Amino acid sequence: MSEASSSFHLLDERIQRFIWAEGWEELRDAQEQAVPLIVKGDRDVIVAAATAAGKTEAAFFPALTYLLQKETPGLIVYISPLKALINDQFGRLDRLCENLEIPVWPWHGDISSTRKTRFLAKRQGVLLITPESLEALLCNRGSSVAAVFEQTAFFVVDELHAFIGSERGKQLQSLMHRIERAMGRSVPRIGLSATLGDMQLAAEFLRPGNPAGVEMVVSGAEGVELKILVKGYEEPLVVKVDDKDDEPEPVTPAQVGMHLFKVLRGSNNLVFPNSRRQVERYTHLLNKLCESHKVPNEFWPHHGSLSKEIRAETEAALKQKEFPATAICTNTLELGIDIGAVKAVAQIGPAPAVASLRQRLGRSGRRKGESAILRGYCIEDALAVDSSLNALLRLGTVQMAAQISLLLENWFEPPRVQGTHMSTLIQQVLSAIAQTGGATAGQLYTLLCAPGCPFSRVSRAEFIELLRHLGQKELLVQDSSGVLLHGRVGEKFVNHYSFYAAFAADEEFRLVTGGKTLGTVPVSQMMTIGQRILFAGKTWRVDEVDAPQKTIYVTHTSGGVPPLFSGGAGRTHSRVRQRMRQLLEESAVPTYLDETAARFLAQAREYYKRMDLSTRVVIDQGAEVMLMTWLGDSANEAIACLLIRRGFTAAPAGPGVEVLKSQHTTDEILDALIDAAIDEPPPLDVLLENVQNLQREKWDWALPDGLLRKAYASHYLDLAEALVWTKTLQDGEKPSS
Repeated sequence: MSEASSSFHLLDERIQRFIWAEGWEELRDAQEQAVPLIVKGDRDVIVAAATAAGKTEAAFFPALTYLLQKETPGLIVYISPLKALINDQFGRLDRLCENLEIPVWPWHGDISSTRKTRFLAKRQGVLLITPESLEALLCNRGSSVAAVFEQTAFFVVDELHAFIGSERGKQLQSLMHRIERAMGRSVPRIGLSATLGDMQLAAEFLRPGNPAGVEMVVSGAEGVELKILVKGYEEPLVVKVDDKDDEPEPVTPAQVGMHLFKVLRGSNNLVFPNSRRQVERYTHLLNKLCESHKVPNEFWPHHGSLSKEIRAETEAALKQKEFPATAICTNTLELGIDIGAVKAVAQIGPAPAVASLRQRLGRSGRRKGESAILRGYCIEDALAVDSSLNALLRLGTVQMAAQISLLLENWFEPPRVQGTHMSTLIQQVLSAIAQTGGATAGQLYTLLCAPGCPFSRVSRAEFIELLRHLGQKELLVQDSSGVLLHGRVGEKFVNHYSFYAAFAADEEFRLVTGGKTLGTVPVSQMMTIGQRILFAGKTWRVDEVDAPQKTIYVTHTSGGVPPLFSGGAGRTHSRVRQRMRQLLEESAVPTYLDETAARFLAQAREYYKRMDLSTRVVIDQGAEVMLMTWLGDSANEAIACLLIRRGFTAAPAGPGVEVLKSQHTTDEILDALIDAAIDEPPPLDVLLENVQNLQREKWDWALPDGLLRKAYASHYLDLAEALVWTKTLQDGEKPSS
């Protein structure tokens, strides 16, 4: 070990011997920085470092040293978003801790009750657990929670970015807070992540109310070279020869599949299409190619709808060294599951976000001296007289180029942390009552919503309104002494194993016309009656949205250029859209675009220039108007809501907002927006009064309408950014159309 390492000498001798035995020549940068901060056991620390930079050891070497140097036994509670990650970490930590005589306890749904009972008898060592299992522990152990966790020295939260801003993250905050309340003391928290867009927000998440007390360890990638190639493919125009409803199969996926087959065979890789449906499509194509070429199959699927056995087979195929394997996957393999070395990452279409792209790319180039390789695939429709705005602006290609451009600048989306998380608050109210056997409204408010608590954004008045509504839904009842207990319906939910998860399983909406189901779509944006969507190559008008039944009733319509209904593709940040616009206004061609992708960009630039979109805001398309905002989805949704409130039919559509003219003129639409800029901003529950399908989270069905609208707005709308944009219309001349 290098003499320059001061941190190495702070570690327990047994851990030092382990490091020597592993053949390490030196500690990694993240470890050098983290050890002196964590080894004292008296502060919160975030370790932000590139993928494969040794974050796990950066946390556990000093944390275990602290345990070994204590006179009494201690406990490290490691919390992971994935069971698979727990299984991985168990293998790594068990080998280290065996020599230290520190027990390691994995705890999730697949672990036997015997093993869990053994932990509860000892309550020391390292506990590896998911938030769901931690929730179950608190619910089922009741008054003994303080005793179970009394020896806790650290909470270690892995993949911190995966929790921030989500319902599951709010659940985790609440669980750590409730354990600390039960124990009567604060426990140092260690957060680990490769992808944190805003360190201050991360600190606020890790320790609500005292982010200034969180120490930061930031370590970049250690000189990994990045190689990028983006290939373009054009889907040819289809000439219909009959009136059949069935759309012909696109031809470009087969071409992309053939290229993937040629360049990925013989090595381990990850391929990311943007949906489960596409995972199945490309896996099928690649399996067929292996079959037709009479070679062993190397391509394996991995997504959330597959059984854990099939997912485990894919993970095992990637880990074994003897035969090459490539996984076709959704974001299930984004996080830090150990799947061994990956040569290349392929992204088909734009990634859901720059942060996702960064996380995915971090899987490649882990071996010393190897480059990280990103292969991008962009598919665009051939241009025609009636081509949509999406096609004319080649938005898929431009968005991918913008994402890569921002990735190279090391920018990625900060998490949205302003959400009220009312759905998870309902769960935590029910969970706290299960833990304590009953509580008053005041006790619950003090535990969950007071300043410094996880739900401090919820006012006392909103909390009381929520409790009353939960009483109406029979989730809660109040006894004669004022104590709140589970109601008839609440009892059923809490006693079911599915209660412990804070998030709802991904559900798709059925599209139905005339009693016939057209297919299913994941819904990631708001919907309004009259809105038009593109599905199966046809334009459909939304007539009704049945949120409880997850059904959208539509009728076939014609005319105009419909917005692409891009459910499930991720929500795009304004910074990405603005970079797209910048790319369209420049002349330089990114070196990573192949000839076809470069042609797509040139076509997009030509249309952008021809339509004068650098200054023009409005594109009049006859039956509808497209407002080119170049803002993110949250601001575009807010602009659409401002127009809906004034009687227009409007919907976010890619880089702008589409407004149906009906009996209105373009000037009337612009006047309405200028009025919105001048008027007092409407309350959020009023703004969303006429919007459908606001139920996104697990317990949203139990919220009163006003709180549901507020909760949705806090997560998905950026009214402030929308109003800034409308004020530009007020301040300048009306844009020409």
